[in-house]
Amino acid sequence: MTHQVHIIGGGMAGSEAAWQLARRGIRVRLSEMRGGGDSTAAHNGAGLAELVCSNSFRSDDDEKNAVGLLHYEMRQCGSLLMAAAEKARVPAGSALAVDRDVFSAEVEAMLAAQPTLEIVRERVDVLPTDGLTIVATGPLTAPALASSIGAATGAESLAFFDAIAPIVYRDSIDMDVAWMASRWDKGAEASLAMGGDGRDYINCPMTRAQYEAFREELLAGDKTEFKEWEANTPYFDGCMPIEVMAARGVETLRFGPMKPVGLDNPHWATAEHPNGRWPYAVVQLRQDNKLGTLWNMVGFQTKLKHAEQVRVFRTIPGLEQAEFARLGGLHRNTFLNSPTLLDRQLRLKSAPHIRFAGQITGCEGYVESGAVGLLAGLMTAAEVAGRDWSAPPRTSALGALLAHITGDAEAETYQPMNVNFGLFPPPNPSTKKKQRKEAYTARAKADLAAWLPGVV
Repeated sequence: MTHQVHIIGGGMAGSEAAWQLARRGIRVRLSEMRGGGDSTAAHNGAGLAELVCSNSFRSDDDEKNAVGLLHYEMRQCGSLLMAAAEKARVPAGSALAVDRDVFSAEVEAMLAAQPTLEIVRERVDVLPTDGLTIVATGPLTAPALASSIGAATGAESLAFFDAIAPIVYRDSIDMDVAWMASRWDKGAEASLAMGGDGRDYINCPMTRAQYEAFREELLAGDKTEFKEWEANTPYFDGCMPIEVMAARGVETLRFGPMKPVGLDNPHWATAEHPNGRWPYAVVQLRQDNKLGTLWNMVGFQTKLKHAEQVRVFRTIPGLEQAEFARLGGLHRNTFLNSPTLLDRQLRLKSAPHIRFAGQITGCEGYVESGAVGLLAGLMTAAEVAGRDWSAPPRTSALGALLAHITGDAEAETYQPMNVNFGLFPPPNPSTKKKQRKEAYTARAKADLAAWLPGVV
């Protein structure tokens, strides 16, 4: 099959871009190096759209949350990833979390069923010199291709560290110590509708003494050493290692991933604990697969060495006998200075037949990566059809994210960014503070509805 568009990379962005093109009858070659003898330090298998860090797409609330609004907008655009996520969904309160293996399998099956799409397991080492191309190789781009991209951009890619949280076997958690609950029972209705019981997190409680001792163990634990060339690479705040957060202050973890508010421990009798049933700190675990056999430690990305992870994390109440299906890790991510290098249609200014999509553009997060892939697919489909491209409204989540990547951000300080309402134009000044989030989402939905008919 002679292709019209070549997509390099079969992760979240590449898979979504391929879907948007193939479902419109455009001939696509999707090149993915995993499964062809190559892999990365972070991936476990060869499946398309493999989730390597968390299994969560974060909040699914499209009324008060920017990423939930992005979910909504992607669904309105016929997103492959959102459709696969629904089939792979596991209980997670008001969040959208998935069984990783089911999700990847659904994405691959849906793409394989497209008659105009060819999936090829191959490594691409050099940017194509002609032909419409979408580069969606993500933050773990293979060295040879990364060098080719560097040569084409005339500048070194920026880089940051990303960390992975451990996954624990459910039957190794002591439920006489831990208990099931969602914070303030938030998301219970959504959980029940999905087959959950409204108590979607396993909670491991700590007293003040236990918390302070645990923090000291995190700080003292043996950690992965950086190579010389990695020495000045910054962390991305959205995936900050737990021990780096711990070093920022005694209370930092209690206001972050170990926040205890809204969690009432039924195991604790008031007479035995001075604070009653309210823990001083809590470690939460979230379901990671449909069987409910695997649970990931929420916010516990780490650069502790593997043996230290086992030792330190087994000091957590309820995890004394924990068995780990996967331990945490640390890998170096790279991304382009997109506001400088890309035009408003994600095209490389020095080689406009090439578009970039996904995390390599400097967006951060599974959902954002898929959303930029979706946009790259729609842009390329318009180009193939000879139609003018109409960008999504700046007031929508898709439009705000695209604008940030392609020019609104300051090039000198450009860093990976999750979607957030700070990227949107402000609402009407008369809008009350408590109603601003609803105002953002209502305006976005109305403006997106007017944009969709001419594009999707």
